[in-house]
Amino acid sequence: MPTQLEQLRAMTDVVADTGDIAAIEAYRPLDATTNPSLLFKAAQLPAYESLLGEAKQRAKDYAGDANKGAALHLGVLIGLEILKLIPGRISTEVDARLSFDTKATIEEARTLIKLYNDAGVTNDRVLIKIASTWEGIQAAKVLEQEGINTNLTLLFSQAQAIACAEAGAFLISPFVGRILDWFKAKNPDADYNGVNDPGVMSVTSIYNYFKQHGYNTVVMGASFRNIGEIQALAGCDRLTISPALLEELQNTSDDLPQVLSASNTGEPVEKISMDEVTFRTMMNADAMATEKLAEGIRGFVADQNKLEDLLANA
Repeated sequence: MPTQLEQLRAMTDVVADTGDIAAIEAYRPLDATTNPSLLFKAAQLPAYESLLGEAKQRAKDYAGDANKGAALHLGVLIGLEILKLIPGRISTEVDARLSFDTKATIEEARTLIKLYNDAGVTNDRVLIKIASTWEGIQAAKVLEQEGINTNLTLLFSQAQAIACAEAGAFLISPFVGRILDWFKAKNPDADYNGVNDPGVMSVTSIYNYFKQHGYNTVVMGASFRNIGEIQALAGCDRLTISPALLEELQNTSDDLPQVLSASNTGEPVEKISMDEVTFRTMMNADAMATEKLAEGIRGFVADQNKLEDLLANA
């Protein structure tokens, strides 16, 4: 019997949720994703020690804060190393401190893609990660029209997903585990296993809605707490998975049935016409999504600051 990781690859594109070169070499994902938290961890690995000095050197030409410039360059330098090992795309994130600034998000995304282009990497191998705020989604709309593909992250709700799809985002990363965390904190005794997991239910709903209404935006489940969540989403367009859970799937040989399929999306769901008022109204009604989005941005900002402090002292 093939491993569950091998079975999963037959129905879903597997992405590594890490900046660790060793893990990427071991599990051979199609794509890889990074964020400020993962970059902060990666920057402390011996494999990347030489890149810290190089990032600081390159940042001397950066017009803004030197430490921010060094972090920007480090993200691209790590991305370039990862691209040597994967056939697909690297996701590199815009500074989370820009999550509510459409213009600044667009400008930083253009800077990031230029750094990749200058290193000989074409746009079709990069995704620019942006938080799924209304402002971030509008930035993604502009970038997609310019041929810069985007990955909308920190996504917890149907409102965010629909707005991203209507903006033409290449890919969304709906979070599973963080949704589960919120519900478990509210109802610790509830059964949230398998298909009862609220994060799994959210991604399933988004996937089915997209397929029913013909959106081309890729659905990539993210932020998993256990392999049960992954198993319950087998068949999703893509799943980005941490090294620990990739290892667990590699060591599991039970049959893995396909759960999600574009040919079986359940009962028809009416299409929602999304505008800013509808988006903000739906988000306001969704306490979980509102709280987790804000919490996620705060967390990424904190790790961005840690990364810049690390570079300042390198």
